[in-house]
Amino acid sequence: MTAMSNYLESNLIQHLFRTATFAKPTVIAIALCSAAPDDTATGALTSLELGNSGSYARQTLNPLDANWANVSAGNGTTSNSSAITFPTATADWGTVTHVAIVDSATYGASNVWAWGSLTVNKVVSNGDVFQFSVNQLSFQIDN
Repeated sequence: MTAMSNYLESNLIQHLFRTATFAKPTVIAIALCSAAPDDTATGALTSLELGNSGSYARQTLNPLDANWANVSAGNGTTSNSSAITFPTATADWGTVTHVAIVDSATYGASNVWAWGSLTVNKVVSNGDVFQFSVNQLSFQIDN
C-alpha cells in the first residue's frame, strides 16, 4: 500500500492528538481497482473498483493476529499471513492496476483506508482466479 485516505489520516490524528476515539474495524476487505484511488476516495469506488458482476466480490481478511503478520520492528509494515483468494471470474473483469483496503465487504459501501498499485497489472479473464499469496499484500505506515 502506498497511500492512506483522508478518512484514515483524519481519524488517526483525531484519535492520537485530540479527544475523539477511532474504533478498530471489524472487517478489512480487499477491493480490486482498474485505476488509482486518491485521498478523497470513499468505499463507493464505483468508477474505480472492478464491476459488480462476473462473480467479482471483495474479499475479507479481518483484523486478527492469525491473518496479519506482526509489525516488523522499525519499519511499520505488516502483510497478509493467509492467502487472499477471489472467486473464479465468470466473465472478464478487466485489468487490475490497484488494490484498496476498505472496511466493508459490500460492493459500493464503506470507507477507503488505504490503496496502492500492483507491481504488475493483471488482466483477469473469464475462468481466472485472482489471488494474493501469503506475504504478497503489505501495508506500511511510511515516514
